[in-house]
Amino acid sequence: MKLNGNIVDVVNKQIFYGTLIIEGKRIVDIVKKGTNPKEKESFILPGLIDSHVHIESSMLIPQRFAELAVKNGTVAVVSDPHEIANVLGEEGVLFMIENSKKSYLKFYFGVPSCVPATNFETSGAVLDSKIVKKLLARNDLFFLAEMMNYPGVINEDSEVLKKIEFAKKLNKKIDGHAPGLRGDDLKKYIKFGIDTDHEAFSLEEAEEKIKLGMKIIIREGSAAKNFDELYPLIDKYPDKVMLCTDDSHPDDLLKGHINKIIKKGLSKNLNFFNILRAATLNPKLHYNLDTCLLRIGDPADFIIVDNLGNFNIIATFINGVKVYDYKQGSIDTEVQKKPINKFNIDFITIEDIRVKKDSEKIRVIIAQDKQLITDVSITNATVDDDFVVSDVKRDILKIVVINRYNRRANLGIGFIKGFGLKRGAIASTIAHDSHNIIAIGCSDNEIVNAVNKIIEMQGGIVVYDGDNNYLSLKLNYGGLMTDIDGALLSSKYKELKNFINKLGSKLNSPFMTLSFMALPVIPKLKITDFGLFDSEKFKKVDLFV
Repeated sequence: MKLNGNIVDVVNKQIFYGTLIIEGKRIVDIVKKGTNPKEKESFILPGLIDSHVHIESSMLIPQRFAELAVKNGTVAVVSDPHEIANVLGEEGVLFMIENSKKSYLKFYFGVPSCVPATNFETSGAVLDSKIVKKLLARNDLFFLAEMMNYPGVINEDSEVLKKIEFAKKLNKKIDGHAPGLRGDDLKKYIKFGIDTDHEAFSLEEAEEKIKLGMKIIIREGSAAKNFDELYPLIDKYPDKVMLCTDDSHPDDLLKGHINKIIKKGLSKNLNFFNILRAATLNPKLHYNLDTCLLRIGDPADFIIVDNLGNFNIIATFINGVKVYDYKQGSIDTEVQKKPINKFNIDFITIEDIRVKKDSEKIRVIIAQDKQLITDVSITNATVDDDFVVSDVKRDILKIVVINRYNRRANLGIGFIKGFGLKRGAIASTIAHDSHNIIAIGCSDNEIVNAVNKIIEMQGGIVVYDGDNNYLSLKLNYGGLMTDIDGALLSSKYKELKNFINKLGSKLNSPFMTLSFMALPVIPKLKITDFGLFDSEKFKKVDLFV
């Protein structure tokens, strides 16, 4: 196969008109026909790489995720399957690997390092150091995924350090996850060989991490968006930056992926080659990926775009196969339908989630739009018949997390501000990272109805309007993913978002924001099935003050 076009050489930072010659899966020759790009010709570039993504957050199994990703010029993803691992353990990780083989997209999965993320929540499985060692020895698992338990690293927890040492012995990379970590604690964290971070949310924090030897992965996902704050790093430290989406819901993935971040960078007048390298060369070199830089001998993973201003994807090739054409869409693959799940809980009652008043003041989680971090306030409790209840007028709503893995379940109860619901409730089994049932509502009755609908479905998302009207999405792969077509899922997801907006929520991504309210390793105040958790003090705290 021969292709003519303006060839973008990211290694030597030049663009020339030429011919790409491909045999089988590889580029066998590149014929340079002119030193400058040719007017009105399309551009051939290396395929794009997402340097850190959780496929599960798309709510699509890997095969279905791939269909949307290749439309956006993505040829490879570096992925941590710790969402499904928290539900199903090793079985979940192996499912992701096997299902991904049904697609053309290159998946580079890592071994989840923190299942569960902490000991202050209940997960469906545990990946201890013995299992991690076993998984790291596999040739189809490429790195130790994000080390979220940074207190465990700093305090030299023996189980945590064993996992790190196993990765080092096998010469596999170790990804980081250290939001807000600075100073001596950061230095100690890095000393153990952890050399990436995608959680920096200020320029100062990111620069400190770079100067200490880390690479920063700039995130632009559905809920967490750090690009506007961190993009100056791309031109200042062009070899130290990569790009990722981390967690993208289906409606966002349909609009764009890494290509969307590149367009955003170009609109901010970043150097073209610097931002392109952040999405191609830098992740390839850091993770030693078998991907393309448009050199002779490289796998034929490349994209064709109309021009470097609009950056519209005309075609995507992986291993020499055209997997996407803008006129024809993505190549269809036969979808593997073998749902796997873990769900073991009975219906709940209002009595299960009542909170008897213990003092006048309560701690309240403050949710922040487009951020995973939260704040905390101490405020007066709203009391009805000696029980603390939601206060819709003050936007202080009850939030519950219910262990879905054991019939005699733990149940954490708190209150949250920022969702803006005026009536009804929402519930989901997407609750990072243990993926128990999480729900928010304007009354106990509405919460119970939403939660019981989730239990009836055995996992998914439910919006209940308080008037006996439900809108739901069943996720039969671990309560996290579905095998339906990505466009159809996006349509259903938009319906859910529109429904919740009608109930009062103004959040940009309410379901994504909700899902992170249960993640105790991100500041400040979160909630698990054990109750409220202060991630800065790294301990459980009482609802009442």
